[in-house]
Order: sequence, then C-alpha cells, then structure tokens
Amino acid sequence: MQQLDEWTRRRIRMVTWKRWKRVRTRFENLKRLGVSEEQAWMWANTRNGYWRIANSPILHLALSNERFRRMGYLSFSDYYSSVKA
Repeated sequence: MQQLDEWTRRRIRMVTWKRWKRVRTRFENLKRLGVSEEQAWMWANTRNGYWRIANSPILHLALSNERFRRMGYLSFSDYYSSVKA
C-alpha cells in the first residue's frame, strides 16, 4: 500500500506540474506555495520531464503530503490501517 500511495502522490504532482504549462505560471504558483523566489525561478525554467520533476525536492516541498491531505486526497496506507484495525 505504501508504494501505491507514493506512486499516486507522484502522479498527482506530475499532473499538477503539467497543468501549469507556462514558465510564468509555474513560477507564480511555486512562489505562492512557499518556495523562495530564486528556487522557484530555477525550477520553473527546468527542461526536465514531468515525471522527473514530480519526484524533485522542490515539488515535494511545494506540494507536500500534508497539503494533499488538506485538499481532500486520502492516503491508501492510512485508510488501510484504519480499516484493518
């Protein structure tokens, strides 16, 4: 369940990054999510692929597991442990 949970969160990060198509949009959204301006500009201009960026530390900082929890995404492993117990 843990691996499925990790893959799902990475996939959500990838789709979110893909939705922010333009460099300016990525830059503004990263700044809005609490990333420093210098790092936001550096990562907004990256040429790495979507899947690779989804696993980057900067996107983990901006789109954390806690933020996903507040947005309403359920964790498979947390749900499984609550049902199993």
